[in-house]
Formats: sequence, structure tokens, C-alpha cells
Amino acid sequence: MESLWSYYLTLICLTLVGIVASFGDFDYLEEFEEYDLEEKFANVKPLAATVGLLYPRESMTREVRSLDGVWMLVKGNASDPLQGIKEKWYAQALRKTGHEMVHMPVPASYNDITVSKELRDHVGTVWYERDFFVPHRWSKEHQRTWLRFGSVHYLAMVWINGQPAVKHCIGHLPFEAEVGHLLKFGNKNRITVMVDNRLDNSTIPQGEVLEEESDTGVVHLQSYTFDFFNYAGIHRSVQLYTTPQTYIRDIELNTQLINKQVGRIDYRLDADLVEPHMANLVLLKLHNHLGKVVVHQINRNMRNGTLVVPNVKPWWPYLMHPEPGYMYTLEVQLIAASGNETDGEILDVYSLPVGIRSLSWDNNSLYINGMPAYLRGFGKHEDSDLRGKGLDNALLVRDFNLLKWVGANAYRTSHYPYSEESMQFADEHGIMIVDECPSVDTDHFEPLLLEQHMTALEQLIHRDRNHASVIAWSIANEPRSWNKYGAPYFKSLANYTKSIAHGRPLTGASNAFYPSKCMMSQFLDIIGINRYNAWYHSAGRTDMIVNKVFEEVDSWRQEYKKPVILFEYGGDALAGFHMLPSSVWSEDYQVELLSKHFQAFDKLRKLNWFIGEFVWNFADFQTEQSTTRAGGNKKGMFTRNRQPKSTAYLLRQRYYALAFKLNNASMPTDLFDYIINWN
Repeated sequence: MESLWSYYLTLICLTLVGIVASFGDFDYLEEFEEYDLEEKFANVKPLAATVGLLYPRESMTREVRSLDGVWMLVKGNASDPLQGIKEKWYAQALRKTGHEMVHMPVPASYNDITVSKELRDHVGTVWYERDFFVPHRWSKEHQRTWLRFGSVHYLAMVWINGQPAVKHCIGHLPFEAEVGHLLKFGNKNRITVMVDNRLDNSTIPQGEVLEEESDTGVVHLQSYTFDFFNYAGIHRSVQLYTTPQTYIRDIELNTQLINKQVGRIDYRLDADLVEPHMANLVLLKLHNHLGKVVVHQINRNMRNGTLVVPNVKPWWPYLMHPEPGYMYTLEVQLIAASGNETDGEILDVYSLPVGIRSLSWDNNSLYINGMPAYLRGFGKHEDSDLRGKGLDNALLVRDFNLLKWVGANAYRTSHYPYSEESMQFADEHGIMIVDECPSVDTDHFEPLLLEQHMTALEQLIHRDRNHASVIAWSIANEPRSWNKYGAPYFKSLANYTKSIAHGRPLTGASNAFYPSKCMMSQFLDIIGINRYNAWYHSAGRTDMIVNKVFEEVDSWRQEYKKPVILFEYGGDALAGFHMLPSSVWSEDYQVELLSKHFQAFDKLRKLNWFIGEFVWNFADFQTEQSTTRAGGNKKGMFTRNRQPKSTAYLLRQRYYALAFKLNNASMPTDLFDYIINWN
């Protein structure tokens, strides 16, 4: 195992460090001229498909323990990122390395926790460590013990008691490993995690590490083109959990609504049967939101089946139905039984929330339970003060309260997968999700990048395929799709993604200036556009919005004959800054800019193929330091600490008015302030 670990490390080092030297000119792409580019990309495959990764849930056969809390952190040497590997820091407690240790909360980005510029702007590796205990009874009960990370950005290597446990590339996605053979049951254990935040031309997203001279010598800088801060660290929860030896490894669901009254759940089960003769029956129970069993089934097939749900309560988006986000719970029991009896030994139990709904689309619209859906929402970010991109349950609850307050029914996970907890909240609240992989500003297309891109999408879809809230997969945001390598690259990527799409359409966000120049959109089911009229184009001229937006969106429709969504529009506003007449950066200008876009949207809606408007952004967020960014991007309708700007009130009136007009939704009593009685 150690030799495999060393081989992997060598490969990763070559990928993350060696390729950087050729990042500037990309002369190596010239060799593609000698090949059929389409064939070159068509042969690319993702890495090994994801197995398992059910969200950790306790049951009568499973136990979950959190390793969240305060860990210790050591910053690696930026000039020698692999120093800790070469010196085997994982083999002993980090304090014995002689390097300074700081306390670090998990989950959280490490960048903004301390007052150190060096740690905030660090490029390279950091090392996390903590001690933990494992109950002695876990070994006596012959349980499997698993270690699971919700997300580490970007590359993670994990050791337990000095022995390699698991490694993972691609931030924002979970990974796990069975670790019982590495643990000291009933005793203290040590977990060590190396986190590498460096990005290069083959990572998703991309970046470049530069060496530049400073007053004190050579420094390493991470360069990237995406407009949000490259936060790093252990961003989501770390958990130990148990399963029986014979256990339910995976569940795949597909739902449909039939004749508006009957629900259908097609399921596929994957069980790890240590002794296949032991488990010969699966018992499924579907509970409603009150816990009552409404359907049950005994399945001896062990692999797949169908549940029919009479008098079903469908899953509906927020404000599209009086009872949105209705969730059932599917309980799956793996049983060793004889004859037709179900009173045999229960080997494993797992419960999975499920929303029952139909999803379909054509060249004009997207349909939920047979009704056309008009998406009104946001681009968003996982971003907050101090925590960076770290999971924060208080912030999560606040955000969903604000989403419902403003009347939104959707958001895009720009520009990476969000936490599993946020996906669960979206299910429960009826918020539709356009689920985006971490490909942002993708450029310099080549097979190794495509392999990583496919892998990111495979892991995302595997993780989120059972969520009723997910209504589309976004394969990229603002790729340099006019590049001549874009067509074969995105054709291969789209074909692969459609093969695993689990009944969702493909979309993506293009910022190409002309629809014919975009080499990605031709392969999508829903066209997505990002455009900043009266901000990056014709700044200050709100009299140059309505016609431009209408004409440009219409040109994309004419080019591709598909439904169209405007995924990004907006402008920055400093909270509390007002000017009359309005001027850029004032709240007044942001209000005026949005209002003009609303006029264009209403003209487009009448054509029946314009299906969504997503303002950029939900809340202000941090970016890398720039002369055009005063403390980050200020395009939010809310401040970074989630307080409303003037546009939040305007948008609330817009979104609720749309809900009333399209779905006869109830209007909040405080939507408009009292002004005068005209009688």
C-alpha cells in the first residue's frame, strides 16, 4: 500500500507542480493539429466511478460521530510544498516537527481565521491534525468503521496513526474510506490531513502558480481568472460512522408523478454482501412527513424495484403550490430471513429523504409535474466572514429564510457543488437547484483537463442524483468556449454527462459575445447566458438595457432553438451609498439597473421560451485583492453579513408578483408599504 501511495504522490506532484512550467505559452497544443481533435477528446474517460457515499445517517444499525471542532494546523513551506511528505510529518505528532502550530476550526477555510497575511495568502500545503477516541465496542460488534470528509479544497491526503487512509482531488465534493484496520479501538488515535490549495491548467477550476521577487526574496503567487477568493481548508464536516459488515452501500432513485395522483419510485440498491447467503430480503417502507407508513414492499430481488404511491403528495417548488417541498422518507432494511417471514435478523437499515416529482423538458420549457416552471432566483456563493467557504449551519438557515422572504424559487450553485446540507434544505423548502460543477473560466482545453472535468461531474451527479430539488446540471461557467478546441471538448463532455444525467437536462453559463461563437451551447438542453449590460458594457447607461437584452437573448434562441435562461446580470452597489441622480456603485443605480432588466424579461416571457432570470448575486462575497474590488464583489442583493440593500426589496416585489401572476401564489401582507387611501 505504501508503494501505491508513493506512486500516487509522484503522479500528483507532477500534475500540480511540473505542468505549471508549460502553462504560459501552451505550445504543446500545436501537436493537436496533427490529429482529429474530435477523436482525441472522444477517447477520454473519467477516473473510476464513485461507489457508495450515502450521506451519514444514524439508524438502529449505524452510528455517526463528528470529528468537527478545533484542530491544530501547521503551514507548509511555500518554497518546498512537499517538505512535510519528504520529512514524514504524518508519522508523528505535528508538534514534533518544530514548526509553529495554530488552532484551526473545522469546518472552515483557514485563510481568514488568524491575523496572518502569510496564512491568508498562502500558496501550497497546510497540515491539519487532531486526536480522537473510538469506542472499544465498535471492534467487538464487528462493525465497519468509515472516515468521511464532506469537502476539502483542493487536494487532500489523509493519514491515521501515521498510515495512509485516503486521498482525493477536486474540492467541494465528499470522499471516504473504510479505516477500521488503521484504528486503535478504545484508545487515542491521531488523524493528519495535508491540504494543497494549488491550481494549475489540469485542475477544476484552473489556475497558475507564479514565482515573483519580493523585498525578502522569491514568493509564490496563485493566479486565477475566476472572480472569487480561492479559499482552502477542510470546508465541511469530518465524520466517523459505522456500518455492519453486510451493509447497504448505495441507493439510486428515480421518481415520477402519474395522472397527478399516483407517485412512482424506481429504485436500485447496491449492497455489500460479505456472506451473500446471509441477506436474502429487502424490506422497504415509505413514511410520510408525519412518520406514517403509506407504502411497504418486500423485495427478494435485492437489486431493484418499484414503489407505487397512491394519493401521493408531489414535490413542488416554492410558491408554485400551497404545499411546496413535500418530502417522504424511504426506509430500507436489509434482512436475513427464511421463508416468507420478515422477522429475521435485521442486518442494516438506512433511511433516505425523497421528494416525488416528474421533471421533463422540450425545446420551449422545463416542466415540473407537467407544469411549465419559470425560474426566479440568484447566482450564489458559499462565502461568509471569517469562515470563508466553511459550512455554517446558522448561515445556511439564514440564507434559506432570505430566499423565501424574497420569493425566489431557484438558485445556481455557482461555481461549484454546495454542501450536502444545503441540498437537503433545498429539497425541504422547495428551492430548485441548477447544480454546477467546479469548472469556471475553463480554458486551454486538453485531454487531462477533460478527464478531471468528467470526474468532477460524475462525482457531483452521483452525490446529488436523488435530490428532488436538482432540476438541471450545469457543466461549466463562462468557459473560453470560442476556443477552436471547445467544440470537440464540450461534445465529448456533454455526451458523457448525458449518459449519467439521471433525467435532468444539461445547461451551462456562456459569456460569448455572439451565440455562433460559443462552442459549448450547441450541446446543451437549456441555453444559459451571463451578460452585464450597463455595468461591464456601457457603464452608467441604464437607457441601453431593455432593447439590448431582448435582442441578444432572442438571438441565442434563434441560433439554438432551445429554452433560454439569463444566469447572470447585475452591478455592484456599496451598502448605504446613495446618489441622485443615480450613479454606478450606488444602491440607487443598482435598483435602476434591475428595474430596466425586468422590462426586458417581461417582453421575453411572452415568447414562452425564456424560462428564468437569475440576478448576480445573492450576497456580497470575497475575491482576490484588486483595484476594482473594494473588499470583494459588491453585486449582492444582501451584504456579506446578510442584510438587505435597496434592491432586495425591489426584487422581493418582482418575485412575488411573478409567483402571483404565474401560479396564483399568496402575496405577503408587508410586500408594499402603506402610502395612501385613494377613496
